[in-house]
Amino acid sequence: MPTIKAAVAHAFAHPLNVQEVILAAPKPDEVEVTLEACAICHSDITYLDGKWGGSLPAVYGHEAAGRISAMGERVSGISLGDPVVVTLIRSCGTCPSCCSGRPTGCETTYDGDHGPLKMPDGSKLHQAMASGAFAERVVVARSQVVQISEDVPMEVASLIACGVITGVGAVVNTAKFRPGQDAVIIGVGGVGLNAIQGARIAGARRIVAVDMLSEKLAIAKEFGATDTVLASGSTPWVDAKDALGRGADAVFVTVGAATAYTTAPNYLALNGKVIMVGMPATGATSTYEAGNFAAASQSMVGSKMGDVVIQRDIPWMIDLYKQGRLKLDELVSGRWPLTQINEAIADTKTGSAKRNVIIFK
Repeated sequence: MPTIKAAVAHAFAHPLNVQEVILAAPKPDEVEVTLEACAICHSDITYLDGKWGGSLPAVYGHEAAGRISAMGERVSGISLGDPVVVTLIRSCGTCPSCCSGRPTGCETTYDGDHGPLKMPDGSKLHQAMASGAFAERVVVARSQVVQISEDVPMEVASLIACGVITGVGAVVNTAKFRPGQDAVIIGVGGVGLNAIQGARIAGARRIVAVDMLSEKLAIAKEFGATDTVLASGSTPWVDAKDALGRGADAVFVTVGAATAYTTAPNYLALNGKVIMVGMPATGATSTYEAGNFAAASQSMVGSKMGDVVIQRDIPWMIDLYKQGRLKLDELVSGRWPLTQINEAIADTKTGSAKRNVIIFK
């Protein structure tokens, strides 16, 4: 069996081990992608720290781009050598969610313990998030990849696989944001910056960025925030409402902190909605006065991966990038080889990086 180099997690909250592992050939409806870039997402870090549990040993990584290097016999619409974005959105196309246009909620389960990866001795190696992209190559379902043009840099393409579609999609797909509405984005990391961009593209009147770090708020302005609020104060929602002159039509919580969800309704206007994007650790809870939502006709809506349809939304976002309307090059904070993945993760954990990217070529 062919082997590849991959960064393997053997224990939670421990450094990854870059080592040889076995990668099986693609099944009839799968493709093999030789990766050129994989961005580090905070979801990877949350899993690696054990906050969401999961099976070990495992290979994480799910924001990737590369070229098709092998295909199953039933794969169509793509050719060897084609550049693609690799996502974690594995959709069957036949379950009720997929048939209703919600592939991010595909109801057909995938067991990463029985995926294409194995340890050198043939024992189990979990393919995390149906991707396992902290590796030289991946084998994924045809439904997980989208072909892109040759002129899109691979490091940029990798960002689109999760952070970009999640942030922009939360605005245009989940919130169905309309021109002239007001937005608050709580947490302006990689996903938050893309939610800001989504609100700008959708025609927001004002966009208020809220974060604990002033340096991140300065970056938020560069991506389209009209106003910024430092979250370290006792009542940042008052400052946000002062900037808007009212409450927000939509509040996007893009940080995985339960406390942010507790305070998010305070930013809302009547009839407003909280869009739940960031995912806190398992067991973390938030509290609300339930009657307030009914009295004010407000709502809370979950948004998984921006409710995207990747074959529809990724080409649109790439076109926006080519027009200069969607900032992607500016999201890359650092470029690291696979051998320095632990250093890249440590840098990401500081909170100062927009996106660190592992470069394979």
